[in-house]
Amino acid sequence: MLELSELQHDALVEIFNIGVGQAARAMSEIVSEEVTMSVPSIRFLNRADAAAMLGHTDGQRVCGVSQHYEGAFTTEAILMFPEDKSLDIVRLMVGEAVPFTELSEMEQEAMSEIGNIILNSCVGTLANLFEHELRGSLPLYHLGSSEDILSATGGQADTVVLMLHIDFILETHQIHGYVAFILDLSALDDLQAQVDRFLAKIEGRG
Repeated sequence: MLELSELQHDALVEIFNIGVGQAARAMSEIVSEEVTMSVPSIRFLNRADAAAMLGHTDGQRVCGVSQHYEGAFTTEAILMFPEDKSLDIVRLMVGEAVPFTELSEMEQEAMSEIGNIILNSCVGTLANLFEHELRGSLPLYHLGSSEDILSATGGQADTVVLMLHIDFILETHQIHGYVAFILDLSALDDLQAQVDRFLAKIEGRG
């Protein structure tokens, strides 16, 4: 498992906070309400531990949106919320007047849009600060157990999952979600090298 130095860890947390800050501004325009998003913590986990972190209760289903990225490093990025919380977010987007039956039908499209905003904000910030392109695929919607979603998006047993805990705060709601970056050993080395290059640049060594 990758062991980051305190400086590397803090740099990644700060980079992702910049990314979700941009996503929050975009989300605020959609829901016509101030949205605050932050990344209080990141962790590197194996797939089993990542799935356990997401599945707080037996049988709990998770709503996920994934996108594949290539460039500075290769990764599958997945935004995940508990199923009931994803419906809360969709209702905020479409308004209180929409009946529940219609809300469920709109969930896939709405969550895909939210995932696209949040994932591209995080990855775009990485690309800009690392000064290397990261090209993304179209978003894919998933609904199932955390293990199913991580497996469906390429999370094999020997991959490492970079887990970002995200606080999604609105005036009347506080929703906790996760962004997972699935990385093989090569991508993990590439990510660490990019972080080191970024730190060297801001310290005037690059």
